[in-house]
Amino acid sequence: MRVLITGAAGFLGSHLCDRFLAEGHTVIGMDNFITGSPTNITHLAGHKHFHFIHHDVTNYIYVEGTLDAVLHFASPASPIDYLELPIQTLKVGALGTHKALGLAKAKGARFLLASTSEVYGDPLIHPQPETYWGNVNPIGPRGVYDEAKRFAEAMTMAYHRYHGVDTRIVRIFNTFGPRMRLEDGRVVPNFIAQALRGEPLTVYGDGSQTRSFCYVADLVDGIYRLLHSDQVEPVNIGNPAEMTILNFAHKIIELTHSDSTIHFVQPTDSRIQDDPKVRRPDISQARQILAWSPKISLDEGLHATTEYFRERLGLAETDKVAASD
Repeated sequence: MRVLITGAAGFLGSHLCDRFLAEGHTVIGMDNFITGSPTNITHLAGHKHFHFIHHDVTNYIYVEGTLDAVLHFASPASPIDYLELPIQTLKVGALGTHKALGLAKAKGARFLLASTSEVYGDPLIHPQPETYWGNVNPIGPRGVYDEAKRFAEAMTMAYHRYHGVDTRIVRIFNTFGPRMRLEDGRVVPNFIAQALRGEPLTVYGDGSQTRSFCYVADLVDGIYRLLHSDQVEPVNIGNPAEMTILNFAHKIIELTHSDSTIHFVQPTDSRIQDDPKVRRPDISQARQILAWSPKISLDEGLHATTEYFRERLGLAETDKVAASD
């Protein structure tokens, strides 16, 4: 296959590039580096089957030659990003999706949209199946991301129904792993960086809100299977193993052998407004249709992620050994 991956220099996009190249496909990566990083794809420089285009997907997309698939992963994806870049987030979800779908239509390519569990908002149904329509505040600070993705899903289905584009939609739940940004603002890099620095781990509220965490290699495998399936309607991909944020904080402290304490903060920040109280995917469809379920344990994934952040923070091997004593 010859595939285009937008957002290729992002956390998920770069891992997708690796997977498709490992499977023997040709990959065209596209990014404008608004939140992605060139370092995420530096290792692909000179790869004979990887080509990179520096481009903002909210503008007309031109790719020479044939394409078999377009995977649209360009978007700010953390609360810090989409609160600082609200207009850009809305534009990439709307205009960027429109341009990417137009390219797929013109090339006769299959289109896969990276959607999100945030389309469910602060859910009133738990766990969340694909049939749940969500509980989203469209005018809240997080609405720029939630509604951009909901609009992107609607446009994707419209192109499927009206233009006959062969489409797929993945609803991605909390995912972690190497190449996440230290300043990402999400709980995994926050907690690991704070623990490695010996700083208190910041827990908003009483920490009773829940999340489920999927390791990036498992997520990428689910996305790869979805692209090659016949499933047109959205599919949840994530790990249904749920835990409270407070328990997760204690786990990070234990795994990093840190002396960090827990610092409880009252949730007054706009990043916390409309923050879901629970989040857990119903992955029945993924199991049935894709024969997919997560394989990598939370501890195994956190170990790999911690080592990545340890290196990024520049901690010496002696610090690493001392931390494990």
